[in-house]
Amino acid sequence: MNTDDTITIYDVAREAGVSMATVSRVVNGNKNVKENTRKKVLEVIERLDYRPNAVARGLASKKTTTVGVVIPNIANSYFSILAKGIDDIAAMYKYNIVLASSDEDDDKEINVINTLFAKQVDGIIFMGHHLTEKIRAEFSRSRTPVVLAGTVDLDHQLPSVNIDYKAAVADVVDRLAENNQEIAFVSGPLIDEINGKVRLAGYKQGLEKNNLSFKEGLVFEVNYNYKDGFELAERVLNSGATAAYVAEDELAAGLLNGLFEAGVNVPEDFEIITSNDSPITSYTRPNLTSISQPVYDLGAVSMRMLTKIMNKEELEEKEIILNHGVTVRGTTR
Repeated sequence: MNTDDTITIYDVAREAGVSMATVSRVVNGNKNVKENTRKKVLEVIERLDYRPNAVARGLASKKTTTVGVVIPNIANSYFSILAKGIDDIAAMYKYNIVLASSDEDDDKEINVINTLFAKQVDGIIFMGHHLTEKIRAEFSRSRTPVVLAGTVDLDHQLPSVNIDYKAAVADVVDRLAENNQEIAFVSGPLIDEINGKVRLAGYKQGLEKNNLSFKEGLVFEVNYNYKDGFELAERVLNSGATAAYVAEDELAAGLLNGLFEAGVNVPEDFEIITSNDSPITSYTRPNLTSISQPVYDLGAVSMRMLTKIMNKEELEEKEIILNHGVTVRGTTR
């Protein structure tokens, strides 16, 4: 018997008096094993507490049955709900997920992706605020299939699952224009394509529909966090805005509390609509009106898409757009 603590397939085969190939067939559920042999092997597996090494097993089949999931911020409830959708479908298809957070840092993102490639994951689901050229290069160099979830690819190279962010922002600006002439656009960095090219285009479209002119002074870019939203309140008020579309819920909660601190009544004097409809929207008083999107489904559909690619199945659609709406709560009139 092995002198170290790890029981190997060799130990099981020797103890059961069968070949290692037979043990492998039993472990992998292959039907071509006699019932009495299968029972004997399973009894030995249980007695020795043998745990097949997923990576070693993967080397034989060229599969590790693991999927890497890259998220920008593990603490953000939007991404954690998305990850739950991924995990539930992964479990259904017998895949394990390896979750890695890039902490919204471009260099760490590259390291995280290379670490997942080194683990020989069968596929990657990538969530990020933007696709840098470095990330694109890593993805195109690797043969590992990649699906984007809640991430736009304006070059249309990678399979993706999103909502129509441009249309969603145009919808909320249209709604805010019912009571307001000066509507602020508050987002994360505009270098992120989802903000600078997609959401901003929706904002301009919404303004145009309501014959409102676009003003640079009403566009604010900050980091995606509560503190930045809170500190932004004064600048937003000084811009003359009486309403704001905000690209992230934590940011919106910060702005709302910053306005409260400044003695502004929401929604009577200032209206806010946020983006992700995460649980944060119900933590604030008043609750935040938000674009509603099927966040769990974004994750679930992206994982299902990845299973198809990993199984060499044809995709009916490469870019899936899920429906969005607006959930009206207390920050709009």
